Amino acid sequence: MTSIPLSVGLDYHQDSVQVCVLNEQGSVILNRSLSNDARGIVRAVAPRGQVRSVAIEACCGAAALADELIGRSNWPVQLAHPGYVARLKQSPDKTDFSDARLLADLGRVGYLPKVWLAPEELRRLRRLVRHRQQLVKVRKNVKLRIRALLRENRLRARGCKAWTKPWLAWVASEDGLVKDDRWLMNQHLAELSHLAGLLKAVEKRLKERAASDPVIQKLLTFDSVGLVTAVTIRAEVGQFDRFNTGKQLARFCGVSPRNASSGQRQADAGLIKAGNPGLRMVLIELGQRLICRKEGRWSTLGHHLLRGGKPRNVAVAAVANRWVRWLYHEMQPTMLET
Repeated sequence: MTSIPLSVGLDYHQDSVQVCVLNEQGSVILNRSLSNDARGIVRAVAPRGQVRSVAIEACCGAAALADELIGRSNWPVQLAHPGYVARLKQSPDKTDFSDARLLADLGRVGYLPKVWLAPEELRRLRRLVRHRQQLVKVRKNVKLRIRALLRENRLRARGCKAWTKPWLAWVASEDGLVKDDRWLMNQHLAELSHLAGLLKAVEKRLKERAASDPVIQKLLTFDSVGLVTAVTIRAEVGQFDRFNTGKQLARFCGVSPRNASSGQRQADAGLIKAGNPGLRMVLIELGQRLICRKEGRWSTLGHHLLRGGKPRNVAVAAVANRWVRWLYHEMQPTMLET
């Protein structure tokens, strides 16, 4: 094997990987499609020089290949953010050949927009958490269909709140629905019941995973943090010490205000459009719970903002932002222990 410094770009596909190898000057040494197999990729690249950087776009399966390459050859593999990589392209055309070369070139010059490569155990936890989020979205759609069907028939329950047991019993027995709508309603109620069972099962699984995770157990000790909030933070944030500051963590979570200043105009433009939507949702819900507390640091902050004329949604987002920045410092000792 020669000592020529090499930069490698991998354009990942389920059955194949386009492999581009550049030397230190940016000249193409290799750019061809190989089987999606870590051993074959290592055999094709290793004899050509000393691998200095390896870049692969983050997508389904890419992290597993990255882990295998690191374990097999100890290459410095880094995941790239596909959205930012696409913006750096100098051509509207898209080919595997050009995509792999761009990844290799970005790694060569040190401009690769990196994505954190989470350990396999955390990636499995993410899949569980996101499966629950998908079930919740499906349940929400079913509930919307039930409410729409009731409105279409101008029906309204008296003396009970929606989605309580008495309300659901009323929906199941209401004879004001015509024959076809009653059949539809029974289908929706059956689906709702089935989803409740699936959610219960996945939450039981999450509880089992949380029992052996010290980071989740630490999160559960904080006020108003429940199982879903704790496992979502753990799955999406992963390791708190990979961030330099609490402000950086808050931006990753999508609970930081976006600056929209220009010239003499100084203004905010709502929350930044970044971060995982499921993570931001549980943090905003947490902010709501913290404000609703009768006492405590976060309740005091929220009510101070409300008394100052801030809209409730702004106050809730501000509490979530401050809480995440506080959490960063609280979790540092735990990360050192793990």
